[in-house]
Amino acid sequence: MSNDFDNVYEDLQWRNAIAEATPGAQEVLSREKVTCYIGFDPTAKSLHIGNLVPIMGLVRMQRHGHTPIAIVGGGTGMIGDPSGRSEERQLLTLEQIDENVAGIQRQLESFLDFSPSLPNRAQVINNADWLRKVSLIEFLRDVGKHFTVNTMLSRESVRTRMDRDVGISFTEFSYQLLQAYDFLRLFEEQNCTFQMGGSDQWGNILGGVDLIRRIHGGAQQAASASEQRTASKMQPAELPAHALAYPLITTSTGEKFGKSIGGAPTLDPDQTSPYRLYQFFFNVADADAVPYLKLFTMLSRERIEALQEAVETAPGEREAQLTLAAEMTSAVHGDRGLDEARRVTHALFSGDLRKLSATELRGALTEASHGMVRPADLHNGITLASAVTVHGGGMVSSASELRRLVAQGAIKINGNVETDPLRPLTDADFIDNQVMVVQRGKKSHDLIWLEPDQR
Repeated sequence: MSNDFDNVYEDLQWRNAIAEATPGAQEVLSREKVTCYIGFDPTAKSLHIGNLVPIMGLVRMQRHGHTPIAIVGGGTGMIGDPSGRSEERQLLTLEQIDENVAGIQRQLESFLDFSPSLPNRAQVINNADWLRKVSLIEFLRDVGKHFTVNTMLSRESVRTRMDRDVGISFTEFSYQLLQAYDFLRLFEEQNCTFQMGGSDQWGNILGGVDLIRRIHGGAQQAASASEQRTASKMQPAELPAHALAYPLITTSTGEKFGKSIGGAPTLDPDQTSPYRLYQFFFNVADADAVPYLKLFTMLSRERIEALQEAVETAPGEREAQLTLAAEMTSAVHGDRGLDEARRVTHALFSGDLRKLSATELRGALTEASHGMVRPADLHNGITLASAVTVHGGGMVSSASELRRLVAQGAIKINGNVETDPLRPLTDADFIDNQVMVVQRGKKSHDLIWLEPDQR
């Protein structure tokens, strides 16, 4: 770990990664080693790059000697978090939730250190272990009695629904109690005293802090707990548990991070190719490159400040973006994935597509249209024009349009400018004997696949 900072709080502050904190949180993190957790909602099989802020928060805590826990919501996922939602979530089956939990756990292993020999090794815990077992009466008696409806209605996720006249079901309304109960269980069973999450979760997070204070903070403190609405009214000594909230990240143009370039790439290596992840981060704006380097990488302060200078003095070199892309691709896909991303990038830029495999082309050209021809078509002398306009993915609508584009030098086949749209296709036109890449202009592609011979 770099010696840039005396403690993790200073580290997070420099990286602009703290939006909220309970009173006394900074003092505790500067003098103690704590156990901390963040919850991840298993609404999909994979986390996406929008989850990188909380993930890297856990990574930084671990690097500074704290013990990280990732809670994967096999229990809360059955309810659905209303935060950031304008309508009710579609409930998932138990099988879907358990499958998603397993996928998320695999992805977290790329970032956190789970080595058994490590004193502060990371853990992944499924809150289904207790939430699927607790009885309703027990929960209402032991947890529900500590919450007022007034406080629950004041939560932003609930108030937003009510203000829009959309309403909220009792199911999602109860989510904040379940999240608070998670913190209580971890506090009691794992000595976990810190919860972290996005700033949109701050109200729910404070619910857990207050629940622990009511139950474990002493009779005098518990008696006044119902009066507390925000952590700002609590004194540091009153808090047996603490919390941090990370900011919700936007681009320099105000867009929500992860939504600006073809949606949010996932952190699943099987869903998002190395090339696509590399290109996502390589294409961020100059104004976003350094803030993202601070938030998403473990690079030293000295290195990031040098990259900041490079952005200001030689923006055309895109050194900050290249570094960001390399760091994130390596984190998700490993060094082999980074090598692949760089190789694919060079091949696409140079037009030498035959250096790539069919699998790499599919992963790189994710927005390409698709078509298919059969081996019998080749044997019958199918022309390029027929393959592109009849069997292709619709990039060119007619033979006459194709002839015009070819005459303009605007069509490339496997990276080479095409000159004869009426020539017959052969096996040699298909990379790996599987796919032919038809390119129109700089960014429009059609992948024409050769159907496997069934003989």
